[in-house]
Amino acid sequence: MELVAASKMRKAVGAVSASRPYSKLAWETVLSVGGKIDATLHPLMRQSGKVENVLILLLASDRGLAGGYNTNVIKSAISGIRRLGENVKIQTICIGKRGADAMRRIKQPVLASFTEITNNPKFEEILPIGKMIISEFNEGKYDKVLLVYTDFVSAISQKPLILELLPFGAQEKSEDLGQTGTEKIEEKTDDKGDYTFEPTPRDVLDKMLPRLVETMVYQAVLEAAASEHSSRMFAMRSASDNAGEMIDDLSFTFNQARQAGITQEIAEISSGKAALEAK
Repeated sequence: MELVAASKMRKAVGAVSASRPYSKLAWETVLSVGGKIDATLHPLMRQSGKVENVLILLLASDRGLAGGYNTNVIKSAISGIRRLGENVKIQTICIGKRGADAMRRIKQPVLASFTEITNNPKFEEILPIGKMIISEFNEGKYDKVLLVYTDFVSAISQKPLILELLPFGAQEKSEDLGQTGTEKIEEKTDDKGDYTFEPTPRDVLDKMLPRLVETMVYQAVLEAAASEHSSRMFAMRSASDNAGEMIDDLSFTFNQARQAGITQEIAEISSGKAALEAK
């Protein structure tokens, strides 16, 4: 299982590394443009004065045996739910069976659940999830959309994060905004230029913003997949090492018991011989 996880991890890390520059630049572009235009131009930029309904997209795994991977990201999601308060109505979309099971255990409503995605993520598998999020937010059912996933830092380090995905424009207050791996988006305070949209700002945003939602969800799935396989690889390595140590300890205990039995038998034979000679 360690070798299989290591093979999958190398493939997942390659996919993460290849997509990060595009995702990071797309996120920076939208944030830069969002600060220059009217937020009322597009529903995905709609700011609510009061947050009453929140949608959480939780990324976990379908299987266990991955160390603390699932536990950490689920704890992060539960912590985020508690911070929102009891007056906020929360729905969840879960990618991964473990996340959906955890939400049901705490009686948290699950709007939809998707499985068999993180093992080998493909962009076309993410599109229905992105379209669902966009549709629900455009209809005004939610004031905020949060993305809870595990950021892949390195093979030995994975960090659970909560990213405010929607509405666009509110993310500047988040210190973890746009973080991929160990990189963070740098705030550009010297950008005083203006933008020209062709044909119109609404037409451009209609094309760009939905694609960005899908891209960020896909990037989060890739990060989660790389984190899952890395965590499982080290968990299986640790299990193998522990099993080896246990076998050594049990073998030593068995040899001690066997030696004690042999010694006792020799002592009994010697005692019997001595008793016969004494007669």
